[in-house]
Amino acid sequence: VLTWFNQTGQDPHTYKATTLARQSLEQAQLVLYGGYEFEPEVIKLVQATNTPAPKIAVHDQAVPSPIMAEAHHHDDHEQEKDDHKDHHKDHHDDHHDHEEEKTGSAHSDEELEPDPHIWHDVQNGIKMAEVIRSQLAALNPDDQELYAKNAKQLTTELEQLDAWVKAQVATIPKGQRQLITTHDALGYYINAYGFSDSDALQGLSAEEAPTAARVKELVQKIKKSKVPTIFAEVTTNDKVIGTVAREAKVKLSDQKLFADGLGEKGSDTGTYIGMITSNTCAIVDGLGGNCSSFAAKAAK
Repeated sequence: VLTWFNQTGQDPHTYKATTLARQSLEQAQLVLYGGYEFEPEVIKLVQATNTPAPKIAVHDQAVPSPIMAEAHHHDDHEQEKDDHKDHHKDHHDDHHDHEEEKTGSAHSDEELEPDPHIWHDVQNGIKMAEVIRSQLAALNPDDQELYAKNAKQLTTELEQLDAWVKAQVATIPKGQRQLITTHDALGYYINAYGFSDSDALQGLSAEEAPTAARVKELVQKIKKSKVPTIFAEVTTNDKVIGTVAREAKVKLSDQKLFADGLGEKGSDTGTYIGMITSNTCAIVDGLGGNCSSFAAKAAK
């Protein structure tokens, strides 16, 4: 029996554990959770339980060297005072020069945290699938051939998906490959698929409301960049990002991005592949590209 704690449309960053979740955890034979503080309440729950079941932080194992990013944004005044450059302006230069970030000011070192949103790079999705396959095979050795077969099929589909995303993003005019979102959840996507710049209203977590200074700063950046569209997200309130769009005189995409999870079960976005394709077409079409549909080809 597979038990999933976080419900569709719920922000994992702010998830609160239920009694049923605690009971399910105690009875589990295998516990798989994200890690990198993606769902803080779940991590606390996992660490506190006495179950002898293996407890696997999938994100940590799949991507042991994650992107480091700010948990919360600071306005320009704070940045100047602390001599700390905007992490997101340099977010993609030189494919994330982590060593430069790590050797910055003491203030910035304290505020950089692992970005948990690893699955937005499909290559990381493949790594996550392998972590899960390995754990299931260890739990049920008799079924390891089945797990291997399914993982191989999924990997083939995801390799095709990865190539498809790159091809779609390539249709966006080069000067418009800039992604502005509600919170900083798409760093891996931006790195993997050739965006020149990005920014977000909030940091890795959308818990704290952005300051007026942060809103003003982002509006000014959007005006200078001439980006045509910015994006809201399914699990966050779009009121402030809507204000940013109006003040910057750009379009707020009609299609919200799935930044922190999947869509409703049974819907087009209720699967990993469906979520990635939905996000990609929203981004590509919104930024002036031409998104075509994705269809995985059967392995020969």
